[in-house]
Amino acid sequence: MDEKIIEKLKDAWKEHMKTGNTVNEVIRGVNVNISIQDFPKLESPFVRKFKTINGEKKYVVTPEVQDGYQWVLEDDDVIATEKLNGSNVSIVVEDDEIVDVFNRQNRIKPIHKNRWNLCVVEGIHHSLKRGYLDIDHLEDGMHYGELVGPKMGSRDSCDPYDMDVHVWLPFETYCKEKLSYNSWGKYDKTFDSIKRWFKEGLIPIFYSKWHGLSFEKARKEGYVEGIVFHHPDGRKAKLRYDMFEEFLSDRW
Repeated sequence: MDEKIIEKLKDAWKEHMKTGNTVNEVIRGVNVNISIQDFPKLESPFVRKFKTINGEKKYVVTPEVQDGYQWVLEDDDVIATEKLNGSNVSIVVEDDEIVDVFNRQNRIKPIHKNRWNLCVVEGIHHSLKRGYLDIDHLEDGMHYGELVGPKMGSRDSCDPYDMDVHVWLPFETYCKEKLSYNSWGKYDKTFDSIKRWFKEGLIPIFYSKWHGLSFEKARKEGYVEGIVFHHPDGRKAKLRYDMFEEFLSDRW
């Protein structure tokens, strides 16, 4: 293959992974050695420091805004969505077909004795079936999302959404369209106001939708991990309950 084409594809892919812009030119049937990029690690918009809480060191947020994250509080176009507690899974779409699936940088084989792989396949299947994933309207390239379900979650919160099947939820479509908080931006964007927002109880939007509950009832029995802040240019930040000292020390 022409080396110029290879370099062009590599540059286009790097640009896509850096900014989220679409790789418009895709050449089928060409095996180009382009490394698959992991979903970038999201940071808190506030500076975090270690503090001993109940005899254990915890990495908690402070009121100081982290350098380079002023946009979370200053840009009116930022949206806040519910942060899901599952596992990061990405799909590669080409010509309205899913041609590859990855967990971080590990390729997922659809037919495998590993039960975790089966959870991924099940999650994508149910996402397609329920209309959460519409590949007919996805541009070619890599698309990230969260796999949630009975085998997913953190060490302290396995199956936090009380689900009987696995579902894969795309970040840039389903999560931004269906799991956004309308209350974001209606109040002062300060550390104290955001902490008060968490303290009063974030709405478990996904739990509410999955179980067909009102927000009021979902607040009483549901689960929500935190918030992801989205800038229109692709920048993101996160804030979880367990980043607050008051939550960890049960002083709320």
